[in-house]
Formats: sequence, structure tokens, C-alpha cells
Amino acid sequence: MKSDSHIVILGLARQGTALVRYLAQAGAEVTVSDLRAEEQLSDPLAELEGLPIRYVLGEHPSSLLDRADLLCLSGGVPVDAPIVVEAQRRGIPLSNDAQIFLERCPATVIGITGSAGKTTTTALVGEMCRAAGLCTWVGGNIGNPLIADLDDIKAGDCVVMELSSFQLEIMTTSPRIAAVLNITPNHLDRHGTMETYIAAKRNIVAHQEAGDFALLGYDDANARALALETAAQLRWFSGGAEVEAGAFRTNGELTLRMGDEDSVICRTSDVRLLGRHNVLNVLAASVLAGLAGARLEAMRQVAMTFTGVEHRLELARELNGARWYDDSIATAPERSLAALRSFEEPIVLLAGGRDKKLPWDEFASETTRRARHLVAFGEAGPMIARVVGEARRQGDKKTRGQGKLEDITQVETLEEAVEAAARLARPGDVVLLSPGGTSFDAFRDFAERGDKFKELVKSL
Repeated sequence: MKSDSHIVILGLARQGTALVRYLAQAGAEVTVSDLRAEEQLSDPLAELEGLPIRYVLGEHPSSLLDRADLLCLSGGVPVDAPIVVEAQRRGIPLSNDAQIFLERCPATVIGITGSAGKTTTTALVGEMCRAAGLCTWVGGNIGNPLIADLDDIKAGDCVVMELSSFQLEIMTTSPRIAAVLNITPNHLDRHGTMETYIAAKRNIVAHQEAGDFALLGYDDANARALALETAAQLRWFSGGAEVEAGAFRTNGELTLRMGDEDSVICRTSDVRLLGRHNVLNVLAASVLAGLAGARLEAMRQVAMTFTGVEHRLELARELNGARWYDDSIATAPERSLAALRSFEEPIVLLAGGRDKKLPWDEFASETTRRARHLVAFGEAGPMIARVVGEARRQGDKKTRGQGKLEDITQVETLEEAVEAAARLARPGDVVLLSPGGTSFDAFRDFAERGDKFKELVKSL
């Protein structure tokens, strides 16, 4: 990409804004287009004030492409948008902030993706590398667009980058060290089919070379199958199988296998994070940190002290003998399943939001077995109440009414859900916000939903 290229960027969200600034400062001719009106974009426009940028707001006219050398998409712009389809017809290449960062980053990048656990694993790897004394940069989909830090990153630094399927679906570059934790149904409202979703995830390893490394979740069939899609050297992590190279759990211990040597990271019971899924995240993070040069002592220290990332099984409050947890990140039923399986205590579950056209059957069955009461809310609330109610009726026929779920309450808003849960909670209960749906029916994102939940809980 030449410095005098004419680049069109669609979307002024967080990733798009960081990319606009970087490219404009690098001397490119930049045009930005966003479907929102100027009054809705006051913050990013103020942030970019003074830079030589052309704006086309409120629409994406095809005339944007007339002089374009490159079309860059923010994460929220789908590849089937008319202007993107037209760009591909004209032969205009597609890119995004992650692709441009990988192409220009002087340091080795550890790229992490997965349907669940990628943010926690990214944070764990970052903490392990920092504990080992490495100059470490953490960002990507986790919150900080790394393109903003590119000019400060040195060749010997460690870069840990979370990558989403939205970023990966158009990428033609893979990181030197890549991880696919798992691939379960998610974002099918965007990708359409499971095959298309898997194809997007595949790009994180598809363009690797023989000297690169690919870490795959051995216990997940879709992740394991990507071993056939990469030229990189394979590493694995598993919650039960003793893998040839990587990390695994056996006999109550987490073991790292690098070369011919086995080393115990820590005991499973020493991991501070809740849930089996987080044990897997620690295993994956240890392999990745080891590939980056971190010592075992650094892995052990973080595994035994790291308590989590905000909105991921985060303890919000203890009230009248009940513990309230914010798991707003659970925007798919699969993620709520992992949260449900993290507790032995009776659960008052808050589930709802907006459905992503994902299967809910397993969630419904597990809710009847593990939750004492379900509070369904939001746009998907009636659907969730219906499928869980049906699973409860079917389960009662098989177990003669021995299932744990006592009742279902249906409300409209998160505020009403918290009020209902406060009435229902008993000493010893876990009150768990793990929605299974996105936040877009009522909030900007899962973080805003989680913040609102914690605000409501603290005001009880």
C-alpha cells in the first residue's frame, strides 16, 4: 500500500476511527463513510478534527469507489453490503485495521480467536508475558485497536491480539502464532451458515507458513479440524486428552508439554477463575505465552492470581447471602452454558436480549437441571421462556418432576429482571446474568448492559 493511496473506510466505530487516524497521518488520501448522520458521530469526528479527511455521512454511495485503491471495513460492516459487493466486482481489494496492522507490525503477533474465551485468553497471555518481563502490547477486538500503537511497537516486543470472525472473514494474512480455541454456533445472524462462520475463523491459520505455530483446541471438533488447513507447526490444549505438544489437564494438574519435557503449571484447584472453560483458557494461554518466550514461573503466577476480565463471570455483589455475577459477555447460548456449569449452588438465571438465530435446545435442558429459577427478559425473553418451559415439561416426564427448575418469570427489561431476581434470591443462591443473546435490543453493547446490571445490583 503506497502512502499516496486513496483509501475508503466504511464505519467510524472504534476500529474505523483508529485506522482513519493512522492512515491519514501516514499520508494516505482518506475518505470516510458512515451510515449515521453527523450529529450521531460527534465523538469520533472531534477526535479526528484537523486531519485531512473527506467525509460522506448518512449513506454509502457507490461513487465512493470511483477512485478507491482500497476499501477498509469496520467490524460492523457486513461483506454482503451493496457497496462491498460492488467493490469486489470492480476488483478493489478489501482490508481492515487488523489486516493492515499484521502487514506492518515489526514484532511477532500472537493472534487469538474462538467462539468463547478469546478475550479472557488474550488477557491471560498478556499478563503471563508481562510477568515474564516482556514488553507486551494487548489489543484488537478486546478493546484497543493495535493500529493506534503501531508506531511505538519494536521488533522484540510481544503483541497479543484478539481477532473476531468479523475481522477475519476478509483477511489474507495470518499471525505467526495463532490460536483457535473453539468454534461453536455464534453470529449466524451475520454469517448465515455455520460453514461460512468456520471459513472466517479459518483465516487465522490459513495463511501461516512452516515456521509459524497454530494452537488448536483439541476437545472441539471444529477447531481440531483446522489442523488440515495450516502449514504451521501444531500445538494443542485439552481438558482431558494427553496431547503430543501443548498443554493438558490430568490427575488434577495442568501440564505444559514443550519438546520432550513435561512441567506442572499448577493444580486445577489453584486456578482462580471459575469454571472448566476457564481452565481450558489457562491451558491455551500457557502454551501461547511459552511460544512467546515466557517462563513457567510467570505462567504459574498468573494462573494462580488472575481473577478475570470485566463482565465475564465477574462478582458484582454479595447481598443477603446471595452472590450476584455479571456474565454479560455471554451473547450466545453456548457461553451461557459454560457459565451455568461453573456453579454448584442454586442459580437464579437472568437470560434474554436479542437472539442471533442460534440453537437453544441444550441451553434449555441445562437450565432446567442447573437453575432454580429463570428470569427471561428483553426481545428474546418470550422465546427463551417458551423453549425452557418446553424442556422443563419434557424433563419432568422423564424425571418425574425431579428437575431443579422451580419456575420461570418473564419480564420486559433488565431493570425488571434485576427486581424480580432480588425478590427470588435466597441465601446461598447465585444470581447470574448470563443472557445468551446480544444486548442490541436495549444497549449499545454487552459492556453497557453489564455496567447497567452492576449499577442496578449495587443500588438494591
